[in-house]
Amino acid sequence: MLTPADANKILHDNFAPWVLALGLTVQDTGERHAVLRLPWSDTLARDGGGLSGQALMAAADTATVIAISAARGAYGPMTTVQQSTSFQRPVVGADVLIDVRITKLGKRMAFADITMTPEGAEEPAAKASTVYALLG
Repeated sequence: MLTPADANKILHDNFAPWVLALGLTVQDTGERHAVLRLPWSDTLARDGGGLSGQALMAAADTATVIAISAARGAYGPMTTVQQSTSFQRPVVGADVLIDVRITKLGKRMAFADITMTPEGAEEPAAKASTVYALLG
C-alpha cells in the first residue's frame, strides 16, 4: 500500500513548480482514497479575502492523482478528462482538507468524488468530481 510519505514523493517528483507552490501535503492514503492538506496562504486569496476557486480546483485535481496512485499501488501516467466543482461557502484563514474517494477504478478510466472542508469546519466549502484517463 502507498504510504503518505510515498505519496508526498509522487507529488514532489511529478508536478509542476506552480502546483508545488500550493504547499499541498499528503495527510492520509488508503486503498481507494487520499487526504491532502491545502495550507491557508494570503497569496491564494482573492478580493474579499476568500481562498480562490482556482486554488481549490487545482488542489482537487492534484489530490485525485494521489488517490488514484494509492488505489493502483503506484504512480502511472494519467490525465484529467473532466472536472466539475461546486463552491458552497468561502474559506477564510483556514487550511483545507481535500478528501478524495475513488468511486470506480477501471483499466482505462478512474472516477472520483472530492470533498474540500476547511479544517475544523462541519460543512464542506466545495465538492468536485473528476474523471481520469489511465494512460499506462
